[in-house]
Order: sequence, then C-alpha cells, then structure tokens
Amino acid sequence: MTDNPGEQPKIQRSPKRVRTYLGGRLVADSRRPMLVWEHPYYPTYYLPAEDVRAELRPTGGTRRIDRLGDGDVHDVLVDGASAEGAAVRFPDSSPAPGLVRIDWDAMDEWFEEDEPVYVHPRDPYKRVDILAGSRHVVVRVGGVVVADSRRPQILFETGLPPRYYLPLADVRMDLLRPSDRQTRCPYKGTASYWHVVVDGTEHPDIVWAYRTPLPESQKIAGLACFYDERVEVTIDGEVQEKPHTPFS
Repeated sequence: MTDNPGEQPKIQRSPKRVRTYLGGRLVADSRRPMLVWEHPYYPTYYLPAEDVRAELRPTGGTRRIDRLGDGDVHDVLVDGASAEGAAVRFPDSSPAPGLVRIDWDAMDEWFEEDEPVYVHPRDPYKRVDILAGSRHVVVRVGGVVVADSRRPQILFETGLPPRYYLPLADVRMDLLRPSDRQTRCPYKGTASYWHVVVDGTEHPDIVWAYRTPLPESQKIAGLACFYDERVEVTIDGEVQEKPHTPFS
C-alpha cells in the first residue's frame, strides 16, 4: 500500500457480506463488496451497482476521489427516506468500474455479516491484541506523577505504539476533569476523555477510557489510557521516547 496520491489505490474483494440501511430500509446488500484504500489509513466499501437496492438518482454533479478520479454523484432514495448526494458511481474507465461508493455517515447502519460495524470498515491488515502485563508503568504530566501501575493491559494495534490501559485505582483521579470529547473506533467502541489539571494548567483530552467496549476489546473496559505522545511515560524505570503518530 502507498500514500502517493499519484498512484492507483489498493483495491481488493472482501469475503464479508455487507449491508447498509437508511431509515430502517435496506439500501444495499452485497456478498462481493470491494475494499478500496482511498488513503493509507483504512479502507472504504465500494459496492457493485447491481447490489444497491435503493434508487440512485443522478444529481448532474461529479465528485473527485483522490487516485480514483471523477464519479457521478447520486441521491439515495428508499421508501421515503433519502440521503442527498450520498452515492458516487464510477465509470468503466476508472480504477473502480461499475462500483458505487455510499457515504458511510449518510447511512444509519452498516453490517458486516450480521454484526454492526462503526466508523469505517475493519481493515483486514490491522490487528488488535490485548495482553495482561506486569510492567511498572509511571505517567507524568508537567513533572507530576498522574498514574503508577504494575498491572497494565497492553494493547498492540498494527501501525500504532503499544497503549498501556491502567486501572483507575492506579490513576490520580483528583487531577482528572471530565471532557465532552468522544471518539469511536471500529475495533474498540466509543471512548470518553478527561483533561489533566496540574498546578493550574489544563492538559486537554490526554486520557481516555472505553466504558463499554466492543466484545473483542472487553479486556480494556473501564481502564484509563494516556497519549504517550503528550505525556512522559516510564516503563520499568526507563523513560520512553515520545512516539510520532497522527496523534502527536
């Protein structure tokens, strides 16, 4: 896979059955969806036009998708529900001939087989492992110890540094302030955040927890994790170098 915008995207067939709904009505049902990497971070589903059950009404407009070119924009209409400009159909001359791209967020639900999936399709080349550990993890913010634990759950996710999820009893909760921020992950679920306040200085949104994670990530339920990119982390007495990631 490449992030060179001048090259064609990686495209491969997924073995999963994929369905999507709008207003409780079936929009598409495909046993031969295609995964298209429009960028290197995660794929997008493109569906054969004949697997789309909803009416696709041309708007007369076009939309350019990086590395795929221009596609014709369509409104999606199904039994009284509609999503304006939510579908793009690509011509036979494109790298995605005869395929339809339906905007993920324009739909109410997406399913892989019979399980709902959130945020974006799961990447078949990304793996998440959660292992119980006994490393001594110390987290400092502004020189102050905010967490000290010898019982982390260590989450290894392809392409990211290890994340140390710590019991709340090992975290200085008196230094944490709830945040309104939430993020969603197709592998872990919905995360809620805290700010850390040290010596009157607020360090926003550097701690999160999955209160009710998805079944495959139950080991981290209710545990706190810090952005290693924004705090000082010591593992078994050794100060860790801050990783460089999209969250830096």
